[in-house]
Amino acid sequence: MLAETICSAAAVAGLGIAGITAYRKRYLAAARIAAYSLVPLGLVMIGAVDWIAGTAFSPVAWVGFGVLGGAWLLFSSTRAVERRRGGRKETTGGAEPRAVAPAASSPSRAAAPKPQAGQSTGQPAGEDFSDIEAILKKHGI
Repeated sequence: MLAETICSAAAVAGLGIAGITAYRKRYLAAARIAAYSLVPLGLVMIGAVDWIAGTAFSPVAWVGFGVLGGAWLLFSSTRAVERRRGGRKETTGGAEPRAVAPAASSPSRAAAPKPQAGQSTGQPAGEDFSDIEAILKKHGI
């Protein structure tokens, strides 16, 4: 009963503000304010306020909100773990993960041997462009 009274009072106050706005010849704003102020009155008339008030004071409804929150927490945590793994799917039975493009060549992951202190690689830094040339030739550039 109290919720209906508050919503009705808010609607009347909003219509009053819309009337003052229309008096100031701002009809578009007055129509918008009137539309917003009629929403709580419409909710009272269809009985949605009773339903919302009944839900707010129902322990079963709050447990339901808790279950929904737990489901959201599980969903978001699994998404975070999935992002952390880089989108890899968990493989079972020791199977290798599938390549995205199996025909494409991949760069070698083996590290080149590092020269000892005092040894030179024989090539000045920045002079070895053979890898870049091979890539450009492969793409026809």
